[in-house]
Amino acid sequence: MRGRIIGNISNTYTIKTENEIYEAYARGKFKNEEITPVVGDIVEIEVTDEEKKNAIIEKIEERKNYIKRPRISNVDQIIFIISTKHPKPDLLMLDKQLAYVEKLKIEPIIVINKIDLEETYRQIVEEYSKIGYKVLATSAKEKIGIKEFKSILKNKISVFSGNSGVGKSSIINALFNSEKTQEGEISQKNKKGKNTTTDIKIYELEKDTYIADTPGFSNFEIIEIETTELDKYFREFSKQIPNCEFIGCTHIKEQNCGIKKAIDENKISQERYERYCLIYKELKDREQHRW
Repeated sequence: MRGRIIGNISNTYTIKTENEIYEAYARGKFKNEEITPVVGDIVEIEVTDEEKKNAIIEKIEERKNYIKRPRISNVDQIIFIISTKHPKPDLLMLDKQLAYVEKLKIEPIIVINKIDLEETYRQIVEEYSKIGYKVLATSAKEKIGIKEFKSILKNKISVFSGNSGVGKSSIINALFNSEKTQEGEISQKNKKGKNTTTDIKIYELEKDTYIADTPGFSNFEIIEIETTELDKYFREFSKQIPNCEFIGCTHIKEQNCGIKKAIDENKISQERYERYCLIYKELKDREQHRW
């Protein structure tokens, strides 16, 4: 029987098949092969007790992608939620996250909640839309943008990421549009901080539409990216890199740099370039300590 892992607490996996939900353990062979099932995996199971809905995971199908922290697979898109106030938008963190998902080849969606501060909101929309990112404006309290948001989520597995206070729980409440147990669980986990890499669930918004609330994704460090490849994950840099005089240009100290020229011509945002430099320095410092 084929199903998807929708929950994992310790070594117990919740599997959703076409018609049922089972609690399952993984075969010992996976540990021997150094493979661990994760939430989002498509698996084949053998039912051991139909009455108690118990099963064993026999096979893990090939993943189309995999996020190490928090551990989740087969993600279609990552929703980055930021707010215009309380807290103010952390665009440095957003750019780190965008670089990371570019490396993973997962589609990012930027959602700006609490759009009360119109000037700040419009600046963010303009900057990231110009690069080519999908940017959606919402107000969870006023139910603004929720209908469009639902359409973006349809038939996909979406991971939600957002720092405390940006209104992530309020958006999830608005999406479910009722006090459902599963929605309540998400809100409670946010408040109590229980949603860790060993306790992850995805929730069915409607048929074939799932959301995963993952606080851990907001606190990651992009250690998997090398400084030599960071520029590849800034979308707007790609067309300008060939204009650099030197192959392997870091776009930091070099003269005749295509990126710097593009900034002068207003093709690349000065502010986003400055954040690129901060991320580059952080990665460089980490690499030097590693040696």
